Amino acid sequence: MNIPFLVFKSIRQHWVSTLVTIISLSLATGLMLTVWILQSQAQKVFAESNSGFDAVLGARGSKLQLVLNCLYHLEQSPGNIEWQDYLDIKKDKRIAKAIPLAVGDNLYGFRIVGTTTNVFYSPENPKLGGFKIEKGGRPFSESRMEAVVGSYVAQSVKGLKVGSTFRPYHGLRFDPNDQHSEVYVVTGIMEPTNSPADRAIWIPISGVQNMKGHAVETSDQLSGVLLKLVSPTVGQMLDLQYNRQGNRLTLAWPVASIVSELFNKVSWFDRLLQGVAMLVGLVAVGSVLASVYNSMNERKRDIAIMRALGASRSKVVTQILSECGFIGIAGSLFGIIIYALLMQVGSEILREKTGVVLSIAYFHPSLFIAPMSMTLASIFAGILPAMKAYRSPVAENILPIA
Repeated sequence: MNIPFLVFKSIRQHWVSTLVTIISLSLATGLMLTVWILQSQAQKVFAESNSGFDAVLGARGSKLQLVLNCLYHLEQSPGNIEWQDYLDIKKDKRIAKAIPLAVGDNLYGFRIVGTTTNVFYSPENPKLGGFKIEKGGRPFSESRMEAVVGSYVAQSVKGLKVGSTFRPYHGLRFDPNDQHSEVYVVTGIMEPTNSPADRAIWIPISGVQNMKGHAVETSDQLSGVLLKLVSPTVGQMLDLQYNRQGNRLTLAWPVASIVSELFNKVSWFDRLLQGVAMLVGLVAVGSVLASVYNSMNERKRDIAIMRALGASRSKVVTQILSECGFIGIAGSLFGIIIYALLMQVGSEILREKTGVVLSIAYFHPSLFIAPMSMTLASIFAGILPAMKAYRSPVAENILPIA
């Protein structure tokens, strides 16, 4: 009468209720892991997905809106700045790299961003970084209607490859009835960066500024300037210069802190999801209690026979708790599988909408804490059924059933 054999026998006899209980624990564990890890990893990855830039210079307004528009290609521009503002910041010795941006069109919903060729990686200046282009391609010429396509755009738009052509659509939202007449030739595909840059199409800045159908005044205006600073202390000086002493431009710096504002605004929703996940977990643990406790009536005779054959009360209790522990372990392990599936789906959706890529292999303490907590909670839930088995009288229950 070893414990593992008794546990296996009991589970086999009550396999339907055991299976349902394991499924409920799996769903609860998977949901809790997904909520906790998705929120934690998304905030971390978003803050790091700055495409190698330290700050954004733009029109007076919201720093968050400026970052989302210029770095994440998600928001409307808070306003335009003058070309001279770019020239002034570019000449500043505290700036290692300045990239002008002009946004205003799309291709099937993907942002078309006007910029200069120094946004791309140059072997002559490797320290300045930049987006690399896959072998067989090249940067666009700033005097021609050419384009470099982000890796995710190339995967998503059929037929978009080096040598192919496309016509932009007006505005930031795709409208099939509002297409420009200009034709652009793809000269290169960007190597994947796992950042929002993968969801953009990069063309010469003059292309956005002078495209037909745009306002005349945009010919010398920009949506913003991406900045790579010589040192972190430069950010403090520029913040004082533009944000505190100036009244016309906004410097969004540091990017990570500004992005955290976005998550702070929706933190109430995260807490709501966490509360729901915890509630589901409590219900799942309750199902362990209900399932095992209700089976005690069917086991009275089996337990009485075990006791008559010499099994101690402590052994009966150990069997019940071991059974609950097995259910908890099985539910937790399957919960990790459910978490992996949910994260895969969530990662694809997030990549499609923002370009940010999440990893299933991301380490988070909850990968250990959640399964361990569910297993311990399941064992704890088995205490009441175990007490019932412990108090079960042998003489009354060993009699043959009439």
